[in-house]
Formats: sequence, structure tokens, C-alpha cells
Amino acid sequence: MNLLPFGKLPAYRPRTFVPQTANLGDWPQIAPLFDRLEHHAAQCKTAADLERWLLDWSELNAALDEESSRRYIAMTCHTDSPDAEEAYLHFVEHIEPQLKPRQFALEKIYVAHPLRDQLSPERFKVFDRDVKNHVELFRPENIPLETGDAKLSQQYQKLSGSLTVNFRGEESTLVQMGRYLEEPDRALRQEAWELVTRRRLQEVEKFDGIFDQMLKLRGQTAKNAGFKNYRDYAFPRNSRFDYTPEDCEKFHDAVEQHLMPVVRELQAQRRTRLKLGQLRPWDLVVDPLNRPPLKPFARVDEMVSRTQNIFDRLDGELAGGFRQMQELHLLDLDNRKGKAPGGYQDTLNEARLPFIFMNAVGVQRDVETILHEAGHAFHALAARAEDLRAYRHAPIEFCEVASMSMELLGNEFIEEFYSAPDAKRARRVHLEGVVGVFPWIATVDAFQHWIYTHPDHTRAERAAAWLKLMGRFGGDVDWSGHEAARANLWHRQLHIFLHPFYYIEYGIAQIGALQVWANSRRDKAKALNDYKKSLALGGSRPLPELFSAAGCRFEFSSRTIEPLTKLLREELEKL
Repeated sequence: MNLLPFGKLPAYRPRTFVPQTANLGDWPQIAPLFDRLEHHAAQCKTAADLERWLLDWSELNAALDEESSRRYIAMTCHTDSPDAEEAYLHFVEHIEPQLKPRQFALEKIYVAHPLRDQLSPERFKVFDRDVKNHVELFRPENIPLETGDAKLSQQYQKLSGSLTVNFRGEESTLVQMGRYLEEPDRALRQEAWELVTRRRLQEVEKFDGIFDQMLKLRGQTAKNAGFKNYRDYAFPRNSRFDYTPEDCEKFHDAVEQHLMPVVRELQAQRRTRLKLGQLRPWDLVVDPLNRPPLKPFARVDEMVSRTQNIFDRLDGELAGGFRQMQELHLLDLDNRKGKAPGGYQDTLNEARLPFIFMNAVGVQRDVETILHEAGHAFHALAARAEDLRAYRHAPIEFCEVASMSMELLGNEFIEEFYSAPDAKRARRVHLEGVVGVFPWIATVDAFQHWIYTHPDHTRAERAAAWLKLMGRFGGDVDWSGHEAARANLWHRQLHIFLHPFYYIEYGIAQIGALQVWANSRRDKAKALNDYKKSLALGGSRPLPELFSAAGCRFEFSSRTIEPLTKLLREELEKL
């Protein structure tokens, strides 16, 4: 049974190392390929031989990546399918643990290879740095811990995807309930918000229990690798060579200093326009002039065709990429029961093609999401010709520049979804979201810094740390009567569970995207050309060079954030 929206996709280049008939879900068929690579490494006589060996290794990695991606996609598209769950967990439990020591063996062979120094330093600098880092961090005793973490991540997704409520005679997912927060009827908003909140609070013990187990596994992983705590381990593990925890703290401070005043101004405007004494949690999404919610589309196929029109107007090459994704059925965009929450873009690494997953329900946020994930897809397509698999993926800090820039650049043509007045309103909604996301990023990142540098904390201490950050970055919202919901709000942020320390990247990238946007306002053609050139570099250059190629500065203290805040404030005043 095929649970994928797409079928068999041809490899971008014909396989020359991995047999066409190999079952990459069966370890006895995979292991001999690693044996061959180990044997061939010793036979390399020239730098060209070693490069060829790297490409064979790259081909195997791409094929295995695609096998893993196909199973992950099927599982997230159908969290209620026992077959999809079994196939995904088989790979996590029986293939990935076997892969890690074999990959480590090849990395050690590469680092110690006598011909390594003869490879082009310019070409292999980033790859070399990353592999050396992996070798230094790898511990075989961490493999079962990482497997356990992956299984807990799947439990979190299954739990999140299963939550529904009955609202006014209809069963709805919690994602679907989000549309009611845009309704002008305040009593309706409150009823919907409180129903969803009660449903989430019923699972507090399960969410906390999953996270407590993750915390224990992650702490032990760090200790095994010789680190005092998981935060100190996570930075090298995430290949953060170009910034430090102290840089993140500067980001938190800059957000508090420059962006929180704008957040409070916007909240005060909202409170005044809604004629309220206090803003409540269910007042934060509704239109402040009590206009009906923006309705960008009724059906997912409308969303796709209108998004295509935006790309047709923006750039022919990007438009062609999005059209190809439709033709190959590389989109699963509708929200339905049994589908994992959220949205993502995944790359099928052997076909070198992107896949987009999201949960569209017909709200403005869906327009932002499809533009965002399309930016990731364009990144994957731009780097397709790169044969070294490691270089087809940029660091996350720059991957998100690709996606967030596309939100801002695509917004120029948002009239494809709206009338002129609604387009203006949608642009304001988006920019308010950009302003508002910085404090949330600072909250989630600072929370993780606290969590992992206080590994022996209690649940009560964890909640107190979260609430302290909500006080710093939450703005002027009255949560009285809903203190438990506020204390457990972090349960909704899947990154805290699934991808520890993956969140500051959004803030760094948003700073890059705002710079791309600022450049576009001065010279559209050059900004778009720089954007596309930077995407084509994939991950072949260090982060500061990728930012520079896109016309941006890799720096995220007050020096960079203050002028971008000024730009946002000016644009919001126009809208």
C-alpha cells in the first residue's frame, strides 16, 4: 500500500555504486555497501580517487536519506496508519542505529586518510570541518540514546496529531479550531480557545512525561561526549561554528530592547481598536477592526493555483520549480484527522526533489506557510546539481533565510489572493507576525538555554522559568484564570520536543530575510539575483559567506536589529 502522495521518482543521476535492486530498509543488504566503501578507501592512490570515493559515499547517503524521508513523510501524512508507523519505526529502530557506527567508521577513515590534505581546500573546507567535528563528538554509547529520543519524538507527534474537540456538534482538530480565533464574535472566540486549552491541559502529564524522558536521554548523551551539559554539547553538534551562546543572549537582549516596545505599541493599538480594557489570549488573532477573517481561499487547489500565479509574476525560474512539484505530486497540503501537526519541507535526496507538507484550513497563515515552505523547496532545487550530498543542504540559519525571504518577496503579489484593501490588511498581518515572532523566538531559545543548563530541575522550576520569560517577552496580555495554560504553553512548540536548540535559527534567518527584503526595495532585480545565487551555493560555504552572497550581514545584536526594527515600524505605519 502506497501511503505517499507521489510514486517512484527517478534518481537525479543514475546510481553507479548502490545497486538498483537494493532494499534500503533491510540491513543485510546495506552493510556490504559500507564494507565496499571501507575497502575502496584503502585503494585510493590519488586525490581524484579520494574524490570519487566521496561521491560513492554521497550516493549511498542520498539513497538512505530518501528511504528515511519516504517513511517519515508517510508516517506524518497518516499518523493513524499502523503500516506507516511500523515502517517508520523499523527504520528508526533497526536501520539508523546500525548506520551510525558505520558512518562514523567512514568519517574516521576520511579524517585519517593520507590523501585528504591533497583535496582542494577551497572546495572541501566546510565538508572537512563538519566531518572532523562529527568524529570528535561521536560516541557509540549514544546511539541507543538517540534512537530512544527519536521514538519519543514520534510519540509526541502521534499524541499531538490525535487531539480533537467537539465544537458545536462537529469534531475538529486543534489546527482547524484556530480559524475561530479570527471570528469577530468575542464570546465565540473565547469558547473555542477555552475548549482547545482544556483539551491540551488534559494531556499535560503525557507531554511533560515525554519531555522528562527526552531530557534524561539528552543529558546523558552530552555527558558521554564529555560535556558539562546538553547546551554546551548542542552547539558543536548543530555545527554552530560561527556564533556562541553569548551571541544568542545578545539577540535576546536586542529583541527586548528594540522589538518589545513595538510589540507593546501594536498590542495597545489592538486593545484600543477592539474597545477592550485588557487583551485576553483569544483577542490576539482577530482583526482589531472586527472585520471578518481574511479568507484567502476555500479549497487547497485554489491556494496552489494562486501561489503559482505569485511565482509566475516574481520569477520564471522559481515558478517553473513550483509547477514541477505539482506535476510530480510533491505536495500534501490539506488538514485532516490523523495527520501530524505543523508544516515542513523535506528533500528526497536521491531524486533531489523537495516535498511540502502542511495543514491548510483557509486562513491567512496558510498563505504565509506555503510561501515559506516554497522558499525551502526553491533552495533544494537551486542546489540540485551539487553532487556532494553534504553540500546540498545549507545550515538551518541560512535555510530559513530562503523561506522567510520568500514570504516577504511573495507578499508583493498577495493580490492574487485578495482584493486591494484585503491585500493591504494581509501585508500588515504578516509584518505584525514578523514583529511578534522575534519575542517568541527569544522566549523559546532562552527557555532551552535554561532547561539544558539546569538539567536537574523539577517540573515546577521549569514552569517558573517559562513564566519568567513570558513576563519578559509576552507583552501586555491578561492571562488571569488561565495560569495553567500559560505555564504549559511551551508544549505546543514542537521544536522543543523534536529538535532541541533548533529555534534561534529562525531569528537569525529572519534578520537575514529582512535584509533581503530591504535590498529588494532598493533594487528588486539585484536582490532577487543575489537571493538565487546564494541558494545555489547550498551548504558549500560557511554561514557568513552565505549571508554575504545574499547581500546580508551575519550579525544579530542591536547593531543589526535596530535599523530593521525601524524599517518594520515605518512599513506598519504605512499600512
